[in-house]
Amino acid sequence: MLLVDGHNLLWRAAFGFPAEIRSRDKTRDLTACFGFFALLRVAIRDELPTAPEVIIVFDGEHGSAERQDADADYKANRALDDGARKALEAIPVVQRGLDLYGLAWIEIETAEADDVVATLISRARRHRRPAWIFSTDRDYYQLLDEHTRVLNTAMHPGKRHIGPEEVDARYGVRPEQWPCFCALKGDPADNIPGVHGIGAATAARLLAGGLTLDDLAASGRLSGAKGQLIQQQWQQVLAWRDLVRMRTDLPLPVEPTGDPSAELPKPAEVIEKLELW
Repeated sequence: MLLVDGHNLLWRAAFGFPAEIRSRDKTRDLTACFGFFALLRVAIRDELPTAPEVIIVFDGEHGSAERQDADADYKANRALDDGARKALEAIPVVQRGLDLYGLAWIEIETAEADDVVATLISRARRHRRPAWIFSTDRDYYQLLDEHTRVLNTAMHPGKRHIGPEEVDARYGVRPEQWPCFCALKGDPADNIPGVHGIGAATAARLLAGGLTLDDLAASGRLSGAKGQLIQQQWQQVLAWRDLVRMRTDLPLPVEPTGDPSAELPKPAEVIEKLELW
């Protein structure tokens, strides 16, 4: 099963695609839509051993509301400028293209894509079903296990397949420690500041041996000036961990079928079928 972080891939397509794609009369920028299908097709063709069941997941319009109610600063750094609107405006077109080729997609108005993906992974885990998460978002590292890996084609070949071992080797923590790790060091992508003076190396050292925040208070490791800083912000640190943690219990409008999805044609053919040229 391949679970695609739809907004993440669309942003890569809109702002990181190597060439601008325009309509034949040059009046419409088709880069976001064209790039979305191009990047998805190449990832499936070049990175996966067998044809997967593909489910694309998009953030709901009010998906961040619950976390923002808990912390007004959550994702407050994501300005909705003209460039961002341009990418967002491509979503209905992309979804129409997915429908044309029978690829399932989920968008729940009050849910973030992360939580939908986490719920799908939780269900796949019950059946030990192999799953890939196609995204550059490191928060998905908390979901990794022997059956679940992240696919990040923005990385160099040879480093695109990320499992628990790769996370441990790079950051010194296990997937289940990821929310605690981010709460301590911060997560700029989601505007979570973390504890001032606690970087990734210090956070990993505090959590060494598989400790979580629940273990840390009684561990004897919160000593010295940095330990005092953490203790002073302890309740805030726990709140930041809750922001990073993904939900796995959402009701879903689409359930996996267990069957491979239809093969995507070349992106130019998708644009043609959408009558956008």
